[in-house]
Amino acid sequence: MKNYFDLKGQVAIVTGCSTGLGVQMAKALANQGATIVAVARRQDMIDAVAEEIAKEYGVKTMAIRCDITDTDAVNEMVDKVIEKFGRVDILINNAGTGAVAPAEDITDEQFENEMNIDLFGSFRVARTVAKKHMIDAKYGRIINIASMYGLVGNKICGSAPYHAAKGGVVNMTRALAAEWGKYNITVNSICPGYFYTDLTRDTLNSDFFQQNAKTMIPEERYGEEGELDTATLFLASPKSSYVTGVNLAVDGGYTAM
Repeated sequence: MKNYFDLKGQVAIVTGCSTGLGVQMAKALANQGATIVAVARRQDMIDAVAEEIAKEYGVKTMAIRCDITDTDAVNEMVDKVIEKFGRVDILINNAGTGAVAPAEDITDEQFENEMNIDLFGSFRVARTVAKKHMIDAKYGRIINIASMYGLVGNKICGSAPYHAAKGGVVNMTRALAAEWGKYNITVNSICPGYFYTDLTRDTLNSDFFQQNAKTMIPEERYGEEGELDTATLFLASPKSSYVTGVNLAVDGGYTAM
């Protein structure tokens, strides 16, 4: 029998791996045997995540503090991974932020910060892992975490910089897929809808958001923990070698309407 999602021997870098969806995706990869490098800005939190994953899944882990807006820090982070494990097979570009305000009140600083983290930050890390390892190795799986709001607008809360940055991630994914396909590097994105995490649970359970789910989402609910796992594993799998440049919405059907 084939295990199409077997990741034993693979090394995965997951940015934004201190809380929420980043941790969930890291655990999904670890469940299939991947070595996990947890990357975020808060050392104590990624240390705890790496320890938890190693204990629960029996895989090798590493925690590296890194600010993805700092090119030198990104270079140093990737060098450390290669020095310790000798390879980088999978990159989950998950680190991000979100400025919320009416478009007319958004400051230059908010817009620039959003683009620097969500768009340029994702490019920095992808560029570095490709240049330092994946191109020479003739193998790689890069998964950019965009958003359903990179595909559509919204009337719930003003977040124009987020839409712009995530829309950029969507088309950057296509561009990198086109350039790096010849190296057997696939570049895809996942566009999640609203998901329950520790930070969003109270908001999503409010009367307003519960009514919004019934109105705007065909499945009439928000995403639960674990419902990104299979999308992540599908795009990370060595067997998904002919899937590249895809932006996969995991949103309960939100963008189908």
